[in-house]
Amino acid sequence: MKTHLRLLLALALSAMLSGAAVRKVTADDPLPSWNDGQAKTAIIDLVQRVTNEGSPDFVSRADRIATFDNDGTLWSEHPMYTQLAFAIDRIKSLAPEHPEWNTTQPFKAALDNDLKALAAAGEKGLVELVMASHAGISTAEFEQIVKGWFATAEHPRFKRPYTQCVYQPMLELLTYLRANGFKTYIISGGGVEFMRPITEAAYGIPPEQVVGSTVKTQFEIKDGKPVLMRLPEVDFIDDKSGKPVGINMFIGKRPIAAFGNSAGDREMLEWIGAGARARLMMLVFHDDARREYAYGPARGLPDSKFGVFPEALMDEAKEKGWHVISMKNDWARVFAFEE
Repeated sequence: MKTHLRLLLALALSAMLSGAAVRKVTADDPLPSWNDGQAKTAIIDLVQRVTNEGSPDFVSRADRIATFDNDGTLWSEHPMYTQLAFAIDRIKSLAPEHPEWNTTQPFKAALDNDLKALAAAGEKGLVELVMASHAGISTAEFEQIVKGWFATAEHPRFKRPYTQCVYQPMLELLTYLRANGFKTYIISGGGVEFMRPITEAAYGIPPEQVVGSTVKTQFEIKDGKPVLMRLPEVDFIDDKSGKPVGINMFIGKRPIAAFGNSAGDREMLEWIGAGARARLMMLVFHDDARREYAYGPARGLPDSKFGVFPEALMDEAKEKGWHVISMKNDWARVFAFEE
């Protein structure tokens, strides 16, 4: 089957996974939800250069690797990270067994839906919530709890399942890259076992291509059967400087393309940008309060603690040649469910 026919079929599958049809797809426009501009041109230019065997920038299929942050890059991260919403719901369901949580932070903030207090608790507070709500059960039990939550939970603004609050332009990008021989990975600060149950259906990325933060896990025999138990102890944080470490640890090769949206992705872009091959580094900039959210230098949510995009990161992107994707200007469509 010719490459352009494979691409059309793959894009059609992407539309079905996201729950709605995309704008008209043609072989000449593999990214129909992207407006014409520097960002779209940079993506297509890289793909053409690394897939053309006559090009000095040709890269073999085995080395065509692209990495994607998850929160704020592939799906919405506001008004809070999706995994935090899950942790809060878990804390509420477990609260009857822990009356002390009613007066202890950050648990009281979770029970009161106090996002300001949760943000003030910082990384330490979020880790406490995750440890209390994610550990003490087997990996198999945790997977079923995650799947059950995703089956019923909805984004508070869009009133859609979280798995539908994925960015249509990024789904098209993932499909376009894979149709051209790329292997696509998620490199996220989120919990790896929280993401893996849904990434294949949401993005077409299988569990083994998801790298994320982990808790320590222990092999045990329970009721005569072997199980892996999740312990209340952090093992690896796949964020900031941990991202290139995670890429090296679990992929073993330096990717040639990386996509992020916050200061937590800086080191990943820096490390990939230091590679010798043709490469592409991009940041999604949330500047569309009407269709999604505006924060960071866009000033829509100046006090936001989720997906921090400081002004200095914008300056660094310009200095290092990283492309900044304007959600407002570069994306003709944000979600597949838009009217």
